[in-house]
Formats: sequence, structure tokens, C-alpha cells
Amino acid sequence: MNDAIITPPAPSILTRADGAAIAYHKTGGKSPGVVFLSGFMSDMTGSKALYVEEQCKAHGHAFLRFDYFGHGQSSGAFTDGAIGRWADDAVHVLDELTEGPQILVGSSMGGWIMLLAALARPQRVAGLLGIAPAPDFTEDILPNELSAEQLATIERDGVINIYSEYGPDPTPYTKALIEDGRQNLVLRNKMPLNVPVRIIHGMEDPDVPWQTSLRICQMMESDDVEIQFVKSGDHRLSEPADLDRLGRTLASML
Repeated sequence: MNDAIITPPAPSILTRADGAAIAYHKTGGKSPGVVFLSGFMSDMTGSKALYVEEQCKAHGHAFLRFDYFGHGQSSGAFTDGAIGRWADDAVHVLDELTEGPQILVGSSMGGWIMLLAALARPQRVAGLLGIAPAPDFTEDILPNELSAEQLATIERDGVINIYSEYGPDPTPYTKALIEDGRQNLVLRNKMPLNVPVRIIHGMEDPDVPWQTSLRICQMMESDDVEIQFVKSGDHRLSEPADLDRLGRTLASML
């Protein structure tokens, strides 16, 4: 007998004022709720998002995962989005789809979105959990990884496509992304956030230096900030031991 093919449930849709459709999955439960914020060109079906969803269900806490504009199952072209738009998506789903205090969990670029959303809605945030967070990467990391020729291409053409180890398709970096990122930097001034902050960062992360997490700690007004450095950890931090560590950290916050 053939095994039945399990089709994942279709996402719900939140329609924004401009007609954009934001896809999401929401699970009811007790407070505080948890909102997962994915990384650059990632979506809500990633292993960490699904793991956090399982943990929240197991502990009876409300959970929300969603795709930013131009990501995953949401509408729009990826190259038409930027940090400000994606942060606005996060604030919008926080306002429209959640109730009460929330713990924001941000992975990679999602760590930047997490901080922007928390700054916009500090009264709604019960805690922050960053996984290899990458705030300000368009200003502090990306320009240092591109050659003068590549930077000139972005300036001339408005976009450059770069291949990486994370998939067969190239990643587009737009001039608009860099310029918009410059308007949304968070590590230049103290962040007036007084909530528990937990960060997990691999010391062998090839994409986001672990020193970025130290910078977040320095710029956070809260004194309740803890960082776990994983000596052999990479950027994804999605191995079984990494997920276990993530689960323990989240459970301690819940």
C-alpha cells in the first residue's frame, strides 16, 4: 500500500491596504505569543520556523509565522521589497494578527526586522530571540563582500545577482535595498528596549560575524541580554543540536 501524501495546509492571507497579500499560519494559545521572522529570501517553511511552531504547540503558546512581501507564498516581487517594507509587514501582522505580549524570534535578516518591529511597538514585545541576527547588513557587511566592479554594477544597473551556497538560483541585491537599509539602521544609537534579549550566534558563521551580536548587546538599553556563542556553529544553526538549543532558550523565555 502506498503511503498517503500529506499536503501542507494552505496559508491564510492578510490583505494590506495596497492590495499586497501576506501569507501566514497562525496557531492559537496562551500568552505570551511567539512571532517568527525569517531571513533574507527565506520563508516561513524553514526548519527553524517549523521547529519553533512545534515547540509553541507543545507548550500551548500562540504562534505566528508569515512571509514578507515578495517572499514565499506572499505576493509581490522580491526585488520590489526592502528592509523598511518588510519591517512594516512585521508590524502590520503584529497589529492585526496577534494579541497581548509577543516574543519575537528573528533569524538572520529577521533579527534586523525583529529589532525594527520592537522599536515600533515596544509595548507589544515581551522578549527578543535572535538567531545569527544580521541588523544593518546592507551597510556593514554587504559592501565589504562585494568587489568594486560589483558595486559599480549595482550603481549602474540597479541590481546585481550573486550565487551562493544556499540555493541554485542567484540572490539579487538591489540599489534600492542598500539605500533603504541606510534609512533603517539600528546599531548607530542606543535602542530604548527594556525586555529580555537572547541571542544565539555561531562563531564559524561565514555570513554574519559573531561580533554583530556583541554590538547588539552594547546598543541595547536592556541589561537583561544574554548571548550564546556556538564555537563550531555556522550561519544556519539548523542542525538537531542547534534546534535543541533554540528550543531550550525559547522555553526559558516562555
